[in-house]
Amino acid sequence: MPRFRPSRPWPALALAMLLATGAQAATLERGNGPEPSTLDAHKCQEVACGNVLRDLYEGLVTEDAGGRLVPGMARTWSTSPDGRTWTFVLRDGLRWSNGEPLDAPQIVASFRRAFAPMTAAPFGELFEALHNAKAVQAGDLPPSALGVDAPDARTVAFHLDRSAPLPALLTLPIAFPVYLPAVETFGAQHTRPGTLVSNGAYRLAAWTPQANLVVERNARFHDAANVAIDRVRFQVTEDAAAELQRFAAGDLHLTEVVPPQPLASLRARFGSRLRLSPYLGSFWLGINTTHAPFKDGDCARVAAPRGVDASRGLSPLRDGCLDRGHALRRALSMAIDRELLVSRVTGLGERAAYGIVPPGIAGYTPASTTWSRVSQAEREKQARLLYRAAGYSDARPLEIELRYNTSTPHRRLALAVAAMWRQVLGAHVRLRNEDWKVFVGNRKQRVITQVFRGGWIADVPDARNFLTAFESDGPLNWTGWQDKGVVDRLHRADAAKNEVARNAWLHAAETRLLQGDAVVPLYFYSSKHLVDARVRGFEANALDHHASRWMHLTE
Repeated sequence: MPRFRPSRPWPALALAMLLATGAQAATLERGNGPEPSTLDAHKCQEVACGNVLRDLYEGLVTEDAGGRLVPGMARTWSTSPDGRTWTFVLRDGLRWSNGEPLDAPQIVASFRRAFAPMTAAPFGELFEALHNAKAVQAGDLPPSALGVDAPDARTVAFHLDRSAPLPALLTLPIAFPVYLPAVETFGAQHTRPGTLVSNGAYRLAAWTPQANLVVERNARFHDAANVAIDRVRFQVTEDAAAELQRFAAGDLHLTEVVPPQPLASLRARFGSRLRLSPYLGSFWLGINTTHAPFKDGDCARVAAPRGVDASRGLSPLRDGCLDRGHALRRALSMAIDRELLVSRVTGLGERAAYGIVPPGIAGYTPASTTWSRVSQAEREKQARLLYRAAGYSDARPLEIELRYNTSTPHRRLALAVAAMWRQVLGAHVRLRNEDWKVFVGNRKQRVITQVFRGGWIADVPDARNFLTAFESDGPLNWTGWQDKGVVDRLHRADAAKNEVARNAWLHAAETRLLQGDAVVPLYFYSSKHLVDARVRGFEANALDHHASRWMHLTE
Protein backbone atom coordinates (compact mmCIF):
# COMPACT_ATOMS: atom_id res chain seq x y z
CA MET A 1 0.00 0.00 0.00
CA PRO A 2 1.44 3.42 -0.89
CA ARG A 3 2.29 5.88 1.86
CA PHE A 4 0.01 8.89 2.27
CA ARG A 5 0.77 11.82 0.04
CA PRO A 6 -1.75 14.69 0.06
CA SER A 7 -3.10 16.22 -3.10
CA ARG A 8 -0.98 19.19 -4.10
CA PRO A 9 -2.30 22.50 -5.46
CA TRP A 10 -0.75 24.01 -8.53
CA PRO A 11 2.74 25.35 -7.83
CA ALA A 12 2.72 29.08 -7.12
CA LEU A 13 5.00 29.79 -10.10
CA ALA A 14 2.69 28.01 -12.54
CA LEU A 15 -0.31 29.88 -11.16
CA ALA A 16 1.51 33.21 -11.43
CA MET A 17 2.44 32.49 -15.05
CA LEU A 18 -1.18 31.63 -15.84
CA LEU A 19 -2.41 34.91 -14.38
CA ALA A 20 0.35 36.87 -16.11
CA THR A 21 -0.69 35.59 -19.53
CA GLY A 22 -4.29 36.64 -18.91
CA ALA A 23 -5.53 33.09 -19.42
CA GLN A 24 -8.71 32.11 -17.59
CA ALA A 25 -9.63 28.52 -16.84
CA ALA A 26 -13.14 27.46 -17.81
CA THR A 27 -15.37 26.93 -14.76
CA LEU A 28 -18.65 25.07 -14.92
CA GLU A 29 -21.11 26.41 -12.34
CA ARG A 30 -23.46 23.62 -11.22
CA GLY A 31 -26.41 23.80 -8.86
CA ASN A 32 -26.28 20.71 -6.67
CA GLY A 33 -29.16 20.84 -4.19
CA PRO A 34 -28.41 20.39 -0.48
CA GLU A 35 -25.01 20.30 1.17
CA PRO A 36 -23.48 16.85 0.56
CA SER A 37 -23.67 14.78 3.73
CA THR A 38 -20.22 13.31 3.04
CA LEU A 39 -17.52 12.88 0.41
CA ASP A 40 -16.58 9.47 1.76
CA ALA A 41 -17.51 7.43 -1.31
CA HIS A 42 -18.39 4.38 0.77
CA LYS A 43 -20.86 6.32 2.93
CA CYS A 44 -22.64 8.40 0.28
CA GLN A 45 -26.36 7.71 0.03
CA GLU A 46 -27.87 10.72 -1.75
CA VAL A 47 -27.79 12.56 -5.07
CA ALA A 48 -25.88 15.59 -3.77
CA CYS A 49 -22.74 13.65 -2.80
CA GLY A 50 -23.10 11.25 -5.73
CA ASN A 51 -22.88 14.11 -8.25
CA VAL A 52 -19.59 15.30 -6.76
CA LEU A 53 -18.13 11.83 -6.26
CA ARG A 54 -18.70 10.90 -9.91
CA ASP A 55 -16.35 13.76 -10.78
CA LEU A 56 -13.76 12.90 -8.13
CA TYR A 57 -13.67 9.14 -8.60
CA GLU A 58 -13.95 6.42 -11.22
CA GLY A 59 -14.92 2.81 -10.67
CA LEU A 60 -13.86 -0.26 -12.60
CA VAL A 61 -16.82 0.50 -14.85
CA THR A 62 -18.26 3.94 -15.53
CA GLU A 63 -21.01 5.60 -17.57
CA ASP A 64 -20.76 7.84 -20.62
CA ALA A 65 -22.85 10.98 -21.12
CA GLY A 66 -25.83 8.91 -22.29
CA GLY A 67 -25.71 6.57 -19.31
CA ARG A 68 -24.20 3.64 -21.22
CA LEU A 69 -21.67 1.41 -19.41
CA VAL A 70 -18.11 1.99 -20.61
CA PRO A 71 -14.66 0.99 -19.32
CA GLY A 72 -13.44 2.88 -16.27
CA MET A 73 -10.35 1.73 -14.39
CA ALA A 74 -10.81 -1.63 -16.12
CA ARG A 75 -10.11 -1.77 -19.83
CA THR A 76 -11.89 -5.12 -20.24
CA TRP A 77 -13.99 -7.55 -18.23
CA SER A 78 -15.48 -11.02 -18.65
CA THR A 79 -17.68 -13.45 -16.78
CA SER A 80 -17.75 -17.20 -16.28
CA PRO A 81 -20.46 -19.26 -18.05
CA ASP A 82 -22.56 -19.46 -14.87
CA GLY A 83 -22.35 -15.70 -14.28
CA ARG A 84 -20.85 -16.19 -10.83
CA THR A 85 -17.24 -15.06 -11.42
CA TRP A 86 -16.34 -11.73 -13.00
CA THR A 87 -12.79 -10.77 -13.98
CA PHE A 88 -11.66 -7.18 -14.61
CA VAL A 89 -8.33 -6.28 -16.22
CA LEU A 90 -7.02 -2.82 -15.31
CA ARG A 91 -5.68 -0.17 -17.64
CA ASP A 92 -1.93 0.39 -17.67
CA GLY A 93 -0.48 3.21 -15.59
CA LEU A 94 -3.42 4.05 -13.30
CA ARG A 95 -2.56 6.66 -10.67
CA TRP A 96 -4.11 8.47 -7.77
CA SER A 97 -4.45 12.24 -7.91
CA ASN A 98 -1.30 12.54 -5.76
CA GLY A 99 0.75 10.60 -8.33
CA GLU A 100 0.95 7.29 -6.47
CA PRO A 101 0.35 4.12 -8.54
CA LEU A 102 -3.10 2.52 -8.26
CA ASP A 103 -3.22 -1.27 -8.59
CA ALA A 104 -5.57 -4.22 -8.07
CA PRO A 105 -4.60 -5.01 -4.44
CA GLN A 106 -5.52 -1.44 -3.43
CA ILE A 107 -8.90 -1.81 -5.13
CA VAL A 108 -9.51 -5.05 -3.23
CA ALA A 109 -8.46 -3.41 0.05
CA SER A 110 -10.87 -0.54 -0.62
CA PHE A 111 -13.74 -2.99 -1.18
CA ARG A 112 -12.93 -4.69 2.10
CA ARG A 113 -13.02 -1.32 3.86
CA ALA A 114 -16.38 -0.52 2.22
CA PHE A 115 -17.97 -3.69 3.63
CA ALA A 116 -16.31 -3.63 7.06
CA PRO A 117 -18.90 -3.17 9.85
CA MET A 118 -17.23 0.01 11.14
CA THR A 119 -17.74 1.70 7.75
CA ALA A 120 -21.50 1.05 7.86
CA ALA A 121 -21.84 1.62 4.12
CA PRO A 122 -25.54 2.28 3.46
CA PHE A 123 -25.49 0.75 -0.03
CA GLY A 124 -23.84 -2.48 1.06
CA GLU A 125 -27.23 -4.19 0.81
CA LEU A 126 -27.15 -3.75 -2.96
CA PHE A 127 -24.14 -6.09 -3.11
CA GLU A 128 -25.65 -9.02 -1.24
CA ALA A 129 -24.97 -11.22 -4.27
CA LEU A 130 -21.23 -10.77 -3.60
CA HIS A 131 -19.89 -13.80 -1.73
CA ASN A 132 -19.91 -13.24 2.05
CA ALA A 133 -20.84 -9.56 1.68
CA LYS A 134 -23.73 -9.75 4.12
CA ALA A 135 -21.75 -11.74 6.70
CA VAL A 136 -18.79 -9.35 6.48
CA GLN A 137 -21.02 -6.30 6.97
CA ALA A 138 -22.66 -7.96 9.96
CA GLY A 139 -19.25 -8.68 11.50
CA ASP A 140 -19.72 -12.43 11.32
CA LEU A 141 -16.72 -12.83 9.00
CA PRO A 142 -13.55 -10.74 8.56
CA PRO A 143 -13.29 -8.38 5.55
CA SER A 144 -10.71 -10.73 4.04
CA ALA A 145 -13.53 -13.25 3.48
CA LEU A 146 -15.28 -10.90 1.02
CA GLY A 147 -15.67 -12.42 -2.44
CA VAL A 148 -13.18 -10.14 -4.20
CA ASP A 149 -9.47 -10.73 -4.76
CA ALA A 150 -6.53 -9.69 -6.90
CA PRO A 151 -4.89 -12.62 -8.75
CA ASP A 152 -2.17 -10.17 -9.83
CA ALA A 153 -1.45 -6.43 -9.79
CA ARG A 154 -3.67 -5.72 -12.81
CA THR A 155 -6.59 -8.11 -12.25
CA VAL A 156 -9.60 -7.92 -9.92
CA ALA A 157 -11.94 -10.90 -9.57
CA PHE A 158 -15.42 -10.97 -8.00
CA HIS A 159 -17.18 -14.11 -6.81
CA LEU A 160 -20.98 -14.04 -6.60
CA ASP A 161 -23.47 -16.37 -4.96
CA ARG A 162 -26.21 -15.53 -7.43
CA SER A 163 -26.63 -13.64 -10.66
CA ALA A 164 -26.49 -9.84 -10.41
CA PRO A 165 -25.85 -6.88 -12.77
CA LEU A 166 -22.32 -6.47 -11.42
CA PRO A 167 -20.90 -4.03 -14.05
CA ALA A 168 -23.77 -1.61 -13.36
CA LEU A 169 -23.31 -1.97 -9.59
CA LEU A 170 -19.63 -1.11 -9.95
CA THR A 171 -20.56 2.40 -11.11
CA LEU A 172 -21.90 3.19 -7.60
CA PRO A 173 -19.83 5.28 -5.16
CA ILE A 174 -19.50 2.35 -2.75
CA ALA A 175 -17.41 0.66 -5.47
CA PHE A 176 -15.06 3.62 -5.94
CA PRO A 177 -11.49 3.09 -4.67
CA VAL A 178 -10.77 5.07 -1.51
CA TYR A 179 -7.14 5.97 -0.76
CA LEU A 180 -6.65 4.10 2.52
CA PRO A 181 -3.41 5.80 3.70
CA ALA A 182 -5.38 9.07 3.95
CA VAL A 183 -8.16 7.31 5.88
CA GLU A 184 -5.59 5.87 8.29
CA THR A 185 -3.86 9.23 8.77
CA PHE A 186 -6.83 11.60 8.91
CA GLY A 187 -9.86 9.45 9.70
CA ALA A 188 -13.11 11.25 8.84
CA GLN A 189 -11.10 14.30 7.73
CA HIS A 190 -9.71 12.43 4.73
CA THR A 191 -12.58 13.93 2.72
CA ARG A 192 -11.36 17.52 3.11
CA PRO A 193 -9.44 19.60 0.53
CA GLY A 194 -5.74 18.83 0.73
CA THR A 195 -6.32 15.38 2.24
CA LEU A 196 -8.82 13.81 -0.18
CA VAL A 197 -6.95 11.72 -2.74
CA SER A 198 -9.07 10.54 -5.66
CA ASN A 199 -8.66 8.79 -8.99
CA GLY A 200 -11.26 10.44 -11.24
CA ALA A 201 -11.30 13.25 -13.75
CA TYR A 202 -11.15 15.88 -11.00
CA ARG A 203 -9.54 16.49 -7.60
CA LEU A 204 -11.07 18.37 -4.67
CA ALA A 205 -9.74 21.93 -4.48
CA ALA A 206 -12.05 23.66 -1.99
CA TRP A 207 -15.11 23.09 0.16
CA THR A 208 -16.95 25.98 1.79
CA PRO A 209 -19.72 24.50 3.96
CA GLN A 210 -23.25 25.52 2.98
CA ALA A 211 -21.84 27.42 -0.02
CA ASN A 212 -19.98 25.36 -2.62
CA LEU A 213 -17.40 22.71 -3.47
CA VAL A 214 -14.75 23.27 -6.14
CA VAL A 215 -13.07 20.49 -8.10
CA GLU A 216 -10.21 20.93 -10.56
CA ARG A 217 -9.03 18.76 -13.42
CA ASN A 218 -6.86 15.87 -12.25
CA ALA A 219 -3.71 15.79 -14.40
CA ARG A 220 -3.07 12.16 -13.33
CA PHE A 221 -6.42 10.89 -14.65
CA HIS A 222 -5.91 8.37 -17.45
CA ASP A 223 -8.12 10.38 -19.84
CA ALA A 224 -7.17 13.87 -18.63
CA ALA A 225 -6.39 15.04 -22.18
CA ASN A 226 -10.07 14.68 -23.11
CA VAL A 227 -11.48 16.48 -20.05
CA ALA A 228 -12.49 19.86 -21.48
CA ILE A 229 -13.63 21.73 -18.37
CA ASP A 230 -10.83 22.76 -16.03
CA ARG A 231 -12.86 23.56 -12.94
CA VAL A 232 -16.34 22.77 -11.61
CA ARG A 233 -18.05 24.62 -8.79
CA PHE A 234 -20.90 22.66 -7.17
CA GLN A 235 -23.14 25.27 -5.58
CA VAL A 236 -25.36 24.43 -2.61
CA THR A 237 -28.87 25.25 -3.84
CA GLU A 238 -31.46 23.92 -1.41
CA ASP A 239 -33.99 26.57 -2.47
CA ALA A 240 -35.10 25.62 -5.97
CA ALA A 241 -36.69 29.01 -6.66
CA ALA A 242 -33.46 30.79 -5.72
CA GLU A 243 -31.52 28.34 -7.90
CA LEU A 244 -33.70 29.26 -10.88
CA GLN A 245 -33.08 32.96 -10.28
CA ARG A 246 -29.33 32.36 -10.12
CA PHE A 247 -29.52 30.56 -13.45
CA ALA A 248 -31.55 33.37 -14.99
CA ALA A 249 -28.95 35.87 -13.72
CA GLY A 250 -26.14 33.91 -15.37
CA ASP A 251 -24.59 32.64 -12.11
CA LEU A 252 -25.22 28.97 -12.94
CA HIS A 253 -24.70 26.96 -16.12
CA LEU A 254 -26.72 23.99 -14.87
CA THR A 255 -29.40 23.56 -12.21
CA GLU A 256 -30.04 20.45 -10.16
CA VAL A 257 -33.82 20.87 -10.29
CA VAL A 258 -36.51 23.21 -11.57
CA PRO A 259 -39.06 24.53 -9.05
CA PRO A 260 -42.76 23.77 -9.51
CA GLN A 261 -44.13 26.36 -11.93
CA PRO A 262 -46.57 26.23 -14.84
CA LEU A 263 -44.84 24.34 -17.62
CA ALA A 264 -46.04 26.74 -20.31
CA SER A 265 -44.47 29.73 -18.59
CA LEU A 266 -41.19 27.89 -18.06
CA ARG A 267 -41.03 26.93 -21.73
CA ALA A 268 -41.85 30.49 -22.76
CA ARG A 269 -39.12 31.86 -20.52
CA PHE A 270 -36.33 29.33 -21.07
CA GLY A 271 -37.13 27.57 -24.35
CA SER A 272 -34.65 24.83 -25.22
CA ARG A 273 -32.68 25.49 -22.05
CA LEU A 274 -35.41 23.63 -20.13
CA ARG A 275 -34.58 19.92 -20.23
CA LEU A 276 -37.28 17.43 -19.14
CA SER A 277 -36.96 13.69 -19.58
CA PRO A 278 -38.12 10.38 -18.02
CA TYR A 279 -36.20 9.39 -14.92
CA LEU A 280 -35.97 6.11 -13.01
CA GLY A 281 -37.05 7.43 -9.66
CA SER A 282 -40.09 7.14 -7.40
CA PHE A 283 -41.23 9.59 -4.73
CA TRP A 284 -43.13 8.17 -1.80
CA LEU A 285 -43.91 8.94 1.80
CA GLY A 286 -42.66 6.45 4.35
CA ILE A 287 -44.54 5.55 7.51
CA ASN A 288 -42.65 4.53 10.64
CA THR A 289 -44.29 1.23 11.53
CA THR A 290 -42.16 0.62 14.63
CA HIS A 291 -44.26 2.93 16.83
CA ALA A 292 -47.92 3.73 17.44
CA PRO A 293 -50.19 4.71 15.84
CA PHE A 294 -48.88 2.93 12.72
CA LYS A 295 -47.49 -0.25 14.25
CA ASP A 296 -49.16 -3.52 13.28
CA GLY A 297 -50.82 -5.70 15.88
CA ASP A 298 -53.51 -3.56 17.50
CA CYS A 299 -56.70 -5.23 16.28
CA ALA A 300 -60.33 -4.20 16.62
CA ARG A 301 -63.22 -6.63 16.24
CA VAL A 302 -65.24 -4.55 13.82
CA ALA A 303 -66.97 -5.17 10.54
CA ALA A 304 -64.70 -4.64 7.57
CA PRO A 305 -65.37 -1.49 5.54
CA ARG A 306 -66.95 -2.36 2.23
CA GLY A 307 -64.37 -3.23 -0.40
CA VAL A 308 -61.57 -4.22 2.00
CA ASP A 309 -60.11 -7.42 0.57
CA ALA A 310 -59.18 -9.99 3.22
CA SER A 311 -58.49 -12.81 0.80
CA ARG A 312 -55.27 -11.74 -0.88
CA GLY A 313 -52.23 -11.75 1.37
CA LEU A 314 -51.77 -8.71 3.53
CA SER A 315 -54.88 -6.74 4.40
CA PRO A 316 -55.98 -4.49 7.27
CA LEU A 317 -58.55 -7.23 7.96
CA ARG A 318 -57.20 -10.54 9.23
CA ASP A 319 -59.38 -13.29 10.66
CA GLY A 320 -62.20 -10.85 11.31
CA CYS A 321 -59.88 -8.45 13.14
CA LEU A 322 -59.13 -5.03 11.67
CA ASP A 323 -55.51 -4.04 12.32
CA ARG A 324 -55.79 -0.40 13.38
CA GLY A 325 -52.22 0.54 12.47
CA HIS A 326 -52.49 -0.96 9.01
CA ALA A 327 -55.97 0.47 8.44
CA LEU A 328 -54.70 3.94 9.32
CA ARG A 329 -51.77 3.63 6.92
CA ARG A 330 -54.07 2.62 4.09
CA ALA A 331 -56.50 5.44 4.91
CA LEU A 332 -53.70 7.99 4.57
CA SER A 333 -52.62 6.52 1.25
CA MET A 334 -56.12 6.38 -0.26
CA ALA A 335 -56.95 9.94 0.82
CA ILE A 336 -54.27 11.46 -1.45
CA ASP A 337 -55.27 12.62 -4.93
CA ARG A 338 -52.12 11.84 -6.89
CA GLU A 339 -53.42 13.10 -10.21
CA LEU A 340 -54.01 16.49 -8.61
CA LEU A 341 -50.50 16.47 -7.16
CA VAL A 342 -48.76 15.89 -10.49
CA SER A 343 -50.96 18.33 -12.41
CA ARG A 344 -51.12 21.20 -9.89
CA VAL A 345 -48.23 20.82 -7.44
CA THR A 346 -45.30 19.27 -9.31
CA GLY A 347 -46.42 19.78 -12.90
CA LEU A 348 -43.15 19.09 -14.72
CA GLY A 349 -43.70 15.76 -16.38
CA GLU A 350 -44.09 13.60 -13.27
CA ARG A 351 -46.52 10.67 -13.40
CA ALA A 352 -48.91 9.65 -10.63
CA ALA A 353 -47.59 6.56 -8.83
CA TYR A 354 -49.46 3.66 -7.28
CA GLY A 355 -46.36 1.49 -7.00
CA ILE A 356 -42.69 1.69 -6.05
CA VAL A 357 -40.90 0.62 -9.24
CA PRO A 358 -41.27 3.13 -12.09
CA PRO A 359 -41.99 2.15 -15.69
CA GLY A 360 -39.08 2.01 -18.11
CA ILE A 361 -37.08 -0.96 -16.81
CA ALA A 362 -36.63 -3.47 -19.60
CA GLY A 363 -38.65 -6.67 -19.11
CA TYR A 364 -40.36 -5.55 -15.92
CA THR A 365 -44.08 -4.88 -15.44
CA PRO A 366 -44.56 -2.54 -12.46
CA ALA A 367 -47.07 -3.47 -9.76
CA SER A 368 -49.75 -1.16 -8.39
CA THR A 369 -52.17 -0.97 -5.49
CA THR A 370 -55.39 -2.95 -5.89
CA TRP A 371 -57.48 0.16 -5.26
CA SER A 372 -55.76 2.29 -7.91
CA ARG A 373 -58.41 1.23 -10.43
CA VAL A 374 -61.33 2.83 -8.56
CA SER A 375 -62.24 6.51 -8.71
CA GLN A 376 -60.74 9.09 -6.40
CA ALA A 377 -64.16 9.70 -4.86
CA GLU A 378 -64.47 6.00 -4.00
CA ARG A 379 -60.94 5.96 -2.56
CA GLU A 380 -61.74 8.87 -0.30
CA LYS A 381 -64.95 7.19 0.86
CA GLN A 382 -63.04 4.04 1.77
CA ALA A 383 -60.31 6.11 3.43
CA ARG A 384 -62.86 7.71 5.76
CA LEU A 385 -64.30 4.31 6.69
CA LEU A 386 -60.84 2.92 7.48
CA TYR A 387 -59.94 6.07 9.44
CA ARG A 388 -63.01 5.70 11.65
CA ALA A 389 -62.48 1.96 12.01
CA ALA A 390 -58.94 2.71 13.25
CA GLY A 391 -60.49 4.72 16.09
CA TYR A 392 -60.34 8.31 14.79
CA SER A 393 -63.07 10.88 14.24
CA ASP A 394 -63.74 14.60 14.20
CA ALA A 395 -63.92 14.45 17.98
CA ARG A 396 -60.68 12.42 18.18
CA PRO A 397 -58.60 13.45 15.16
CA LEU A 398 -55.30 11.87 14.25
CA GLU A 399 -52.37 14.15 15.12
CA ILE A 400 -49.17 13.37 13.22
CA GLU A 401 -45.97 14.95 11.92
CA LEU A 402 -44.96 14.94 8.27
CA ARG A 403 -41.20 15.39 8.09
CA TYR A 404 -39.18 16.44 5.02
CA ASN A 405 -35.78 17.88 4.19
CA THR A 406 -35.61 21.58 3.42
CA SER A 407 -36.59 22.14 -0.21
CA THR A 408 -39.15 24.32 -1.96
CA PRO A 409 -40.71 21.43 -3.96
CA HIS A 410 -40.86 19.20 -0.88
CA ARG A 411 -42.52 21.95 1.15
CA ARG A 412 -45.17 22.52 -1.52
CA LEU A 413 -45.87 18.80 -1.72
CA ALA A 414 -46.05 18.42 2.07
CA LEU A 415 -48.49 21.32 2.30
CA ALA A 416 -50.71 19.75 -0.37
CA VAL A 417 -50.70 16.30 1.23
CA ALA A 418 -51.42 17.75 4.68
CA ALA A 419 -54.36 19.69 3.24
CA MET A 420 -55.76 16.52 1.64
CA TRP A 421 -55.47 14.57 4.89
CA ARG A 422 -57.25 17.33 6.77
CA GLN A 423 -59.98 17.77 4.16
CA VAL A 424 -60.70 14.08 3.55
CA LEU A 425 -60.05 12.63 7.02
CA GLY A 426 -59.95 15.53 9.46
CA ALA A 427 -56.37 14.68 10.50
CA HIS A 428 -54.19 17.36 12.12
CA VAL A 429 -50.77 17.43 10.46
CA ARG A 430 -47.69 19.29 11.69
CA LEU A 431 -45.03 19.89 9.06
CA ARG A 432 -41.38 19.54 10.07
CA ASN A 433 -38.60 20.55 7.72
CA GLU A 434 -34.98 19.76 8.57
CA ASP A 435 -31.50 20.27 7.18
CA TRP A 436 -30.56 17.30 4.99
CA LYS A 437 -28.03 15.76 7.37
CA VAL A 438 -30.39 16.03 10.34
CA PHE A 439 -33.28 14.67 8.31
CA VAL A 440 -31.29 11.66 7.07
CA GLY A 441 -30.18 10.82 10.60
CA ASN A 442 -33.68 11.05 12.05
CA ARG A 443 -35.18 9.00 9.23
CA LYS A 444 -32.60 6.27 9.68
CA GLN A 445 -32.98 6.09 13.48
CA ARG A 446 -36.80 5.67 13.36
CA VAL A 447 -37.26 7.26 16.78
CA ILE A 448 -39.05 10.57 16.25
CA THR A 449 -40.29 10.09 12.70
CA GLN A 450 -43.94 9.33 11.94
CA VAL A 451 -44.54 10.09 8.27
CA PHE A 452 -41.57 11.27 6.27
CA ARG A 453 -40.39 12.09 2.79
CA GLY A 454 -39.02 8.93 1.20
CA GLY A 455 -38.42 7.68 -2.30
CA TRP A 456 -35.71 6.06 -4.36
CA ILE A 457 -33.60 7.08 -7.33
CA ALA A 458 -32.36 4.06 -9.27
CA ASP A 459 -28.71 3.20 -8.76
CA VAL A 460 -28.95 0.68 -11.59
CA PRO A 461 -31.84 0.08 -14.04
CA ASP A 462 -33.14 -2.97 -12.20
CA ALA A 463 -36.44 -3.46 -10.34
CA ARG A 464 -34.73 -5.16 -7.42
CA ASN A 465 -32.85 -1.94 -6.70
CA PHE A 466 -36.14 -0.36 -5.57
CA LEU A 467 -37.11 -3.33 -3.38
CA THR A 468 -33.87 -4.38 -1.69
CA ALA A 469 -34.25 -1.94 1.22
CA PHE A 470 -37.34 -3.86 2.39
CA GLU A 471 -35.56 -7.21 2.45
CA SER A 472 -34.13 -6.68 5.93
CA ASP A 473 -34.06 -4.35 8.92
CA GLY A 474 -31.05 -2.57 7.41
CA PRO A 475 -30.16 1.14 7.37
CA LEU A 476 -32.21 1.79 4.21
CA ASN A 477 -35.45 0.36 5.60
CA TRP A 478 -36.58 3.67 7.10
CA THR A 479 -40.14 2.40 7.69
CA GLY A 480 -39.05 -0.56 9.84
CA TRP A 481 -41.69 -2.69 8.10
CA GLN A 482 -40.66 -6.28 7.46
CA ASP A 483 -42.57 -9.14 5.88
CA LYS A 484 -41.52 -12.72 5.28
CA GLY A 485 -43.59 -12.80 2.10
CA VAL A 486 -41.54 -9.98 0.54
CA VAL A 487 -38.26 -11.62 1.56
CA ASP A 488 -39.34 -15.02 0.20
CA ARG A 489 -40.33 -13.55 -3.17
CA LEU A 490 -37.05 -11.65 -3.47
CA HIS A 491 -35.09 -14.82 -2.74
CA ARG A 492 -37.09 -16.70 -5.38
CA ALA A 493 -36.25 -13.93 -7.85
CA ASP A 494 -32.56 -14.35 -6.99
CA ALA A 495 -32.75 -18.08 -7.68
CA ALA A 496 -34.66 -17.71 -10.96
CA LYS A 497 -33.16 -19.38 -14.03
CA ASN A 498 -34.06 -16.62 -16.47
CA GLU A 499 -35.03 -12.94 -16.59
CA VAL A 500 -38.72 -13.64 -17.25
CA ALA A 501 -39.06 -15.70 -14.07
CA ARG A 502 -36.90 -13.25 -12.11
CA ASN A 503 -39.05 -10.28 -13.10
CA ALA A 504 -42.24 -12.20 -12.28
CA TRP A 505 -41.02 -12.85 -8.73
CA LEU A 506 -39.89 -9.22 -8.36
CA HIS A 507 -43.38 -8.13 -9.46
CA ALA A 508 -44.86 -10.44 -6.81
CA ALA A 509 -42.54 -8.93 -4.17
CA GLU A 510 -43.54 -5.39 -5.11
CA THR A 511 -47.23 -6.35 -4.97
CA ARG A 512 -46.76 -7.80 -1.49
CA LEU A 513 -44.92 -4.67 -0.36
CA LEU A 514 -47.73 -2.43 -1.58
CA GLN A 515 -50.29 -4.51 0.31
CA GLY A 516 -48.50 -3.64 3.55
CA ASP A 517 -49.03 0.14 3.07
CA ALA A 518 -45.80 1.08 4.85
CA VAL A 519 -45.00 3.30 1.90
CA VAL A 520 -47.35 5.75 0.23
CA PRO A 521 -46.41 6.08 -3.48
CA LEU A 522 -47.02 9.57 -4.86
CA TYR A 523 -45.31 10.05 -8.21
CA PHE A 524 -42.59 8.88 -10.56
CA TYR A 525 -39.89 11.43 -11.21
CA SER A 526 -38.98 13.26 -14.34
CA SER A 527 -35.51 14.76 -14.54
CA LYS A 528 -35.67 18.51 -14.90
CA HIS A 529 -32.78 20.86 -15.38
CA LEU A 530 -32.03 24.26 -16.81
CA VAL A 531 -28.94 24.02 -19.01
CA ASP A 532 -27.13 27.05 -20.37
CA ALA A 533 -26.83 27.19 -24.17
CA ARG A 534 -23.02 27.31 -23.80
CA VAL A 535 -22.96 23.83 -22.22
CA ARG A 536 -22.34 21.01 -24.66
CA GLY A 537 -22.31 17.28 -23.93
CA PHE A 538 -25.22 17.24 -21.47
CA GLU A 539 -27.35 14.23 -22.43
CA ALA A 540 -30.60 13.00 -20.92
CA ASN A 541 -30.36 9.51 -19.44
CA ALA A 542 -32.62 7.33 -17.31
CA LEU A 543 -30.44 7.60 -14.18
CA ASP A 544 -29.91 11.36 -14.57
CA HIS A 545 -26.14 11.02 -14.09
CA HIS A 546 -24.14 13.87 -15.63
CA ALA A 547 -20.42 13.65 -14.99
CA SER A 548 -18.66 16.93 -15.79
CA ARG A 549 -15.91 15.15 -17.76
CA TRP A 550 -18.28 14.65 -20.71
CA MET A 551 -19.26 18.32 -20.98
CA HIS A 552 -17.56 21.39 -22.39
CA LEU A 553 -18.29 25.10 -22.48
CA THR A 554 -18.46 27.20 -25.64
CA GLU A 555 -18.03 30.94 -25.88
